[in-house]
This record gives sequence, structure tokens and C-alpha cells, in this order.
Amino acid sequence: MPRLALKELTLAQFRSHERARLALDGRPVAIFGANGAGKTNLLEAVSLLSPGRGLRRAAAEEMARAPGGLGWKVAAVLESLWQVHEVETWAEPGGTRQVRIDGKAAAQVALGRIARVLWLVPSMDRLWIEGAEGRRRFLDRIAMSFEPGHAEAVLAYEKAMRERNRLLKDDVRDAHWFAALEGQMAEAGAAIGANRRAALTRLEVAQAQGETAFPQAGLALVGPEGADPETPEALAEALAEGRGRDRMAGRTLAGPHRVDLDAVFAAKGVPARQSSTGEQKALLISLILANARALAEDFGAPPLLLLDEVAAHLDAGRRAALFDEICVLGAQAWMTGTGAELFEALGERAQYLEVTETGGTSAVVVRDTP
Repeated sequence: MPRLALKELTLAQFRSHERARLALDGRPVAIFGANGAGKTNLLEAVSLLSPGRGLRRAAAEEMARAPGGLGWKVAAVLESLWQVHEVETWAEPGGTRQVRIDGKAAAQVALGRIARVLWLVPSMDRLWIEGAEGRRRFLDRIAMSFEPGHAEAVLAYEKAMRERNRLLKDDVRDAHWFAALEGQMAEAGAAIGANRRAALTRLEVAQAQGETAFPQAGLALVGPEGADPETPEALAEALAEGRGRDRMAGRTLAGPHRVDLDAVFAAKGVPARQSSTGEQKALLISLILANARALAEDFGAPPLLLLDEVAAHLDAGRRAALFDEICVLGAQAWMTGTGAELFEALGERAQYLEVTETGGTSAVVVRDTP
């Protein structure tokens, strides 16, 4: 069957890894080692095979090994739907991230055409109890996994909104300037809303199709009037009518940047924010698995999964169930944990990497068994 998997991964001067070269066979990858050894750095490197700033949302200069000032590079041999691609991404000192696919310079968005990457990191464990910005970002990553162009719509919307907010703060009254910016926001904002709603529909269907040990989440978009327009005309009208109110606030108060993602633990009818820590983690995993199942239908192969410290808050039974789900899906999941014993239930179904650190430099050893 077609698949999406890394065959090779090479890191040079990336974070704590001076140099690492890994040969992979497509199975899930279990990475273990002490805290601070450099496990998450491997996952971050893989996350850069998708558009954007990676799972840490770091600037390019922050990924370089310090000290040194040499820049960094991540290279991969990627099997994608019966084809093999050579992918490189790097940044020179003081420069922005560059991408090359099969020897040719490419825009980051081109990565989304040959690979899909989903991740779950510990900072997301507080997703349901912290601010709406994190939930919007989470939802936008899901929407972008289905529609890579979603990222461009978000960037276009945010750029136009920053300009509009500047006009508001400077008390500019020129209606033509506002109308031009609001037209750009309306087109991009309506696309953002449509992509988000489509993503939630896909997740709902994929959750219902799965026979899983992880609970289903009821999801909905919530927000003030005008936050989730269905047409560009509706958003343009809301923005024009709100200029006076927005001028007093000094910022734009209507549009998709005001949307929040509401989640309910479906079996109990309890809001996610009121669920236990373990239940919140299980809901997140359920959504990532649903996203992966739906994406496998669209893309033709399951995505790469990056699951950092995924065993946290999971008992042995649910941990084993997660491994079974990943293997049934056929995904190359990259999972980290502090101890090899956390991955015993995987047995021979996975490759194992032990990561150690000495004097600020990480080393990776491939092992046949945990």
C-alpha cells in the first residue's frame, strides 16, 4: 500500500545535534532518553518537513546549534505515495529558512504537496484550559493538513488586519483605505472560516468511523457575531459597520481571529475544560488520530505523526491501545519518552532510538529492541 515515511534523516548543527544520520525502515520510531537529551529536537527537525515554523514555532536562528554561528540543516529522504523525494531545509546565520525539493528551490507550501505532518506536544496538554489563541492555532494546523493553502489565507488575513489596526490606532478616517484592507480581510477571512468548518466536519466523521479506546469529542466554533462569516460580503459588511467601535478599541473586533474552538467530552457531556487531565490528554489524542484517519483518505497515505512525551497521563492499557491504533493506521509515528519500558507494548513493530547528551551535544544510537 502507498505510504508516507522517512527513509533517512540527517541533521547538521541543529539544536543540540552537531550531526546525526538515521536510516529508517518505515516502522514507527520510539525515541527514549533522559530529559534534556535532545529527543524533542529530532521531532522538531521532522516537523520542518511541513510548511511553517515547526512544532516549537521557533524562529530560524533559534534552531542553530550554539555556540558556533554556522547555521543549520535538516535533510531527508522521503517516501511519499510510491515516489521518493530528497528534501532539504536550512538557514544560514541571520537568514530565513530555505527549502529544496529534489535539488530545486521550493516555497515552504510545496512541502504540503508531498507530505503531511501532525504533532502533539506537552504544551498542548493545557489547550482546553488556556486562551483561545492556542485553540485557533490547533484548529488551523488541522485545517492546513487538509488544505495546505489555508496557511496562505491566514497570513493574508493577519497582514491586512495589522494594517487596519494601525489605521485605527492612528485615527485615520479615509474610507477608501479601510475598504481596500477590509476587502482583503473579507476574502481571506471567509476562506479561513470555510476551511475550519470543513475540518471540523472531517474530524466528526473520522471520529465516528474509528473503533478506538480514546473518547470522542464534540466540537464547535464559537465566538461573537461576525466572527465566523460564511461569505466575504458578510465579513466586509461587519468590518465596515464596526469601524467606529473598533476605533475606540484600537483593534478589529470582528472576524475569524475572534473564533474559539469549543470541545465536549461526548460520552459524559462534560466540557473539555472541566475534564480531568487524563481525559483532556485522551481527547487530544483522539482528535490527532481522527485527523490522521481523515487525512489518509485525502492524501492517499497516513501522515507522519510526531507525539512528544505521548505516554504522559496514559496508563499502560491506553498506551498499548495507542500503539495498536498507530500500527493499524500504518503511520510512521515518532514518539518520545524518558524510558524504554514505555514502549514495550510495541515490540518488533517499531524501531528504537536512544538519545544521550554529553556536554551539550546529543548522540543517537539505533537499537533493535527497547
